[in-house]
Amino acid sequence: MADPDDAFRQHGWPGLRARLFHLYFALTRPMTLGTRGLIHDTASNSVFLIRHTYVPGWQLPGGGVEAGETMAEALTRELAEEGNIALTAPPVLKSMHFNRRASRRDHVGFYLIEQFSQTAPKLPDHEIAEAGFFPLDRLPQGTTPATLRRIGEVFRDEPASPYW
Repeated sequence: MADPDDAFRQHGWPGLRARLFHLYFALTRPMTLGTRGLIHDTASNSVFLIRHTYVPGWQLPGGGVEAGETMAEALTRELAEEGNIALTAPPVLKSMHFNRRASRRDHVGFYLIEQFSQTAPKLPDHEIAEAGFFPLDRLPQGTTPATLRRIGEVFRDEPASPYW
């Protein structure tokens, strides 16, 4: 049976770049920890997704927790960087996941955010190719399997997987 995540692996220079980037973090951190946020606009029943310049697929915004930073601080920073989104209430930690696709030591804290503001639409830059809100019943083609699993866990009460 084909691995559903295989279609989202980068090849060539972008894939090498992504692997080198992760290797740098693996060498500089004994364990990697990240955050991802499911930003839900309850008024339009839509979610905010991003598409990076260096990995394929639409996914939830987030990133690595830096030294001296809490998970909530990292999430706040990443949402501002990747979506011009500011939290107006504390995010809700929904689950923790082992990201075995990234390495044998990567974990991701998954948060639900329903109280936020967006200061301006996110314009493309060196990291984010595209970003925007999408209705739950019309997610963009190429939404990553992990993103679809997290959406299912929140909105369809599917059991939370221990894996990202």
